[in-house]
Amino acid sequence: MTELTPPQIKTKFDVHLWWITAVIIAVNVGLFFWQVLHGMDVSNPSTADAIRWGADYAPLTFLAEPMRLLSSMFFHFGLVHLMLNMWALYIFGSVLEQMFGRVYFLALYVLAGLMGSLLSGYIAIQDSYEIIREGLANPELLPRVGAGASGAVMGLGAALTVLSLLPMLPQQRFILDKKTLLIVMGINLAMGFMISGINNAAHIGGMLMGAILAIIWYIGQRIHKPNLGIYVGLVVGAVTCYLFYDYCMQQVQILEPIWRQILIAMRAQLHF
Repeated sequence: MTELTPPQIKTKFDVHLWWITAVIIAVNVGLFFWQVLHGMDVSNPSTADAIRWGADYAPLTFLAEPMRLLSSMFFHFGLVHLMLNMWALYIFGSVLEQMFGRVYFLALYVLAGLMGSLLSGYIAIQDSYEIIREGLANPELLPRVGAGASGAVMGLGAALTVLSLLPMLPQQRFILDKKTLLIVMGINLAMGFMISGINNAAHIGGMLMGAILAIIWYIGQRIHKPNLGIYVGLVVGAVTCYLFYDYCMQQVQILEPIWRQILIAMRAQLHF
């Protein structure tokens, strides 16, 4: 990604141009080391630590603590997990924040992360229905603990990728390398299918939200009504997340007895 203006030698980061991204990175890093100072393993946090610090666990999230849909975005399973996500956040966010503006950028980040958590929860719900139908022959169907900023970050990457595929806007400050973006996003998505333990549902959910909000923003720019595009994007994103959450909650009603049993067993095992 390069600017349209002639290249200049810079001696410092222009953080003031993407300070929301910098704040998000600082919050994630600060929280991680705060958790480490309180006894969390820096390289391999336990499941109990993940639950303690706000990770998403579908039975707990949908039955008692829906805030985990958001708080899980700020917990990472080790230093490597954190560094990879924060590096990607810097690469994508420092560009997209300048293109979208701070408000729309922050909204996209949060909504993409939320949609990632919701799609992950929806998959857990469907797996639990499979347990009811078939029994616990496959332990892989049990709900899993998930966390990380990956869904939100993949939303940013998807937004940039979509914009790179569309005709360039007259006032666009950055040339987006669609080949590189497609390769990077494709590799990340493929790794989710090939490597166990990666929450690909969160990645896909974030990507879908990021792509939709990018298209709405782009249309607003094209018709010379940027504020309308922003308002419509914010409403569409928020309403979509709310409706999806409401649908998941309806599905959970049938699962409540079995999920409460799972929660009791989990609490007894992890003491939370």
